[in-house]
Amino acid sequence: MKISMILSSTMKEQLFSTKAMDRLFAIGDVSINDTTSTDKEQVKKIIKDADIAVTSWGSTLLTKEILDEAPNLKLVVHAAGSVKPIVTDELWNRGIRVTGSPKPLGQGVAETALGLSISASKNFYNLSKNIAKGGWHEGYDDIKELYDLTVGVIGAGWAGKHYIKLMHNFDVDIILYDPYLSDEKAQALGVKKVDLETLLQISDIVSIHAPSIPETDNMFNGETLQLMKKDAILINTARGSLIDEKALYEHMAAGNLKYACLDVTNPEPPALDNPLRNLPNVIFTPHLAGLTNNGKRRIGMHTGDEIEKFIKGEDMDCEVTKEMLATMA
Repeated sequence: MKISMILSSTMKEQLFSTKAMDRLFAIGDVSINDTTSTDKEQVKKIIKDADIAVTSWGSTLLTKEILDEAPNLKLVVHAAGSVKPIVTDELWNRGIRVTGSPKPLGQGVAETALGLSISASKNFYNLSKNIAKGGWHEGYDDIKELYDLTVGVIGAGWAGKHYIKLMHNFDVDIILYDPYLSDEKAQALGVKKVDLETLLQISDIVSIHAPSIPETDNMFNGETLQLMKKDAILINTARGSLIDEKALYEHMAAGNLKYACLDVTNPEPPALDNPLRNLPNVIFTPHLAGLTNNGKRRIGMHTGDEIEKFIKGEDMDCEVTKEMLATMA
């Protein structure tokens, strides 16, 4: 079994610990790209005669020209986020299976969303600013904990599901909007499915985990933002395109919402003159939710998990089919 790691040497070092690499060496013959290049000529050399290929951020599109070098290729494991930057119809036409890494990435995203949920509810941001200015208890009466609140989750992919799992540790009501998830699966997650309007109207915290697809573009706009409680918290660790930033600015500048916590924007980074930067109730983080330095190593271990399941004939956790792409980030 030949495994070709056609990701760059930089990404390999970030994602694959010694333990993760030892797992791959135990499975088969591993060829490694020891350069930072992922151009097609370099990839053609590494992927030659491979059974399994490992890609990541920065990997090149897997075209016919590249795949012709690997007639025995059976599986591509994308050690990164969306598989869209690397897949082509040529993969599906050849019956090559594809799996990704939303499971380990989703854990980090969900933990970030939980952290923002707690820190915003407890008003840490304004309290810290007040103390820096010489104050002390100003804003103290605007503190809440995760108790007797309604938490609305938009999207039950890997990140959304893990956020739900984390939220079950608190005494809160969890509701979900996801038109692609059945009522039975929502029940298995321990949540109640509702429509978007209802979720926005009754939630104290709204955490966005939906993909960026045409149906979700500007999901949060002048109309939908008006549905939210005046003291609600909005958290976006998904994609910036889901929020109309002009509408959000107008809404937040008018004193609506307790906080908007944005790990993602559209574009990234936000323009220096983006007025959202200057609002005290808008909290930015630089698209870090799923990519902490140590958390990236989960992806390397996950890659080994998926390869082992594939070899054993078991279902892989994160397999992607051509039909699934339309509803994925």
